[in-house]
Amino acid sequence: MTSHQTTQTMKPATAAKKLGVYLEATPAEFQEGVVSRSELNALQADPPQWLQDLRRTGPHPRPVVAAKLGVSIAGLARGGVTEALTTEQIDALKQDNPEWLQKERATQAEVRKESVRIKEKNKEKEARQAEGPRS
Repeated sequence: MTSHQTTQTMKPATAAKKLGVYLEATPAEFQEGVVSRSELNALQADPPQWLQDLRRTGPHPRPVVAAKLGVSIAGLARGGVTEALTTEQIDALKQDNPEWLQKERATQAEVRKESVRIKEKNKEKEARQAEGPRS
C-alpha cells in the first residue's frame, strides 16, 4: 500500500498574512490562485521583487503598521487608523507624533511591563512548587 501526500494549500489571504503583506497590494495572479506550502516556503526563502518592495514600502497590513508604530491593533483603531499604510505614511505619523499615538504607545508599554511582571511572578511560583513541601 502506497501513501501519497496531498499538497497542502492555502487561500491567498492566509499566505499574505503569513508573508506579512497587504493582500490587495499583491499581484493579481497571487490574489486569484491558491498557494501551496512549498510555494510559501519558496516565497519566504527567496522573495521575488514584488514581495521585497511590499515589505519595504507597503502598503502594510494593520498588524505590521501597529508593530512599526509600537501600538496594538486596537490602539490603531482608537486612533482612527483603519486602512493599510505605506512606510512613508507610517514615518510621517511617527514624525508628527499625534497625541493618540503617544497615549497608545504609553498604554502598550504598560501592557508589556505588566506581562513581564506576571511572567516573573509565575516563574517564582513554579520555582516554589518545584521545591516541594518542606518538612
